[in-house]
Amino acid sequence: MKIRPPLLAPLLRSDLQGELLAELFLHPGQESTLTDLATRLGAGLTTVHTEVGRLSEAGLLRERRIGRARLVAADPEHPLAPALTELLTLSYGPTAVLPGLLRGTKGLDEAFVYGSWAARRLGEPGPFPEDVDVLLIGAVSRRTAARLQAEATAALRRDVNLTVLSPSEWVEPTQGFTRTVKKSPLVALAVP
Repeated sequence: MKIRPPLLAPLLRSDLQGELLAELFLHPGQESTLTDLATRLGAGLTTVHTEVGRLSEAGLLRERRIGRARLVAADPEHPLAPALTELLTLSYGPTAVLPGLLRGTKGLDEAFVYGSWAARRLGEPGPFPEDVDVLLIGAVSRRTAARLQAEATAALRRDVNLTVLSPSEWVEPTQGFTRTVKKSPLVALAVP
């Protein structure tokens, strides 16, 4: 079976490769074990091992071992690192960067990316997303939401539209917006 290239970054082999590179290049200096990467990406350890091997052979990753643990990190000295970081920020940045920005937010129960970015990530064809739509479920204050929106916009280098809904509205929608979003592509962000 032939695997289609990812819609967010057709230059890459797969969405897993994009997500893996984003986890490493968008957190410079941070080392991860292959097991941690597999868990964060929801991928099999063997698949991550194979992909890390390819990227290490290409010189994009640095590796070291501590006992049996194999630690990998992006190689910021690689000539492609700046361009690759920019590509990854614009394509896979939302799932790599937003959880870290949102984690620990008071009153936040769940978070999702929806709209065109989520649609492309889930394989729906269309133009490249111009912005990122983020839905926060919980009792997040307006001030906190505004701060998070500004931080996300700066980190992702594009407009981030942030909407906050109460848990009750999410569970039993009364607004057309909520019903529409629940039926549309959603990418969950691991935050709480």
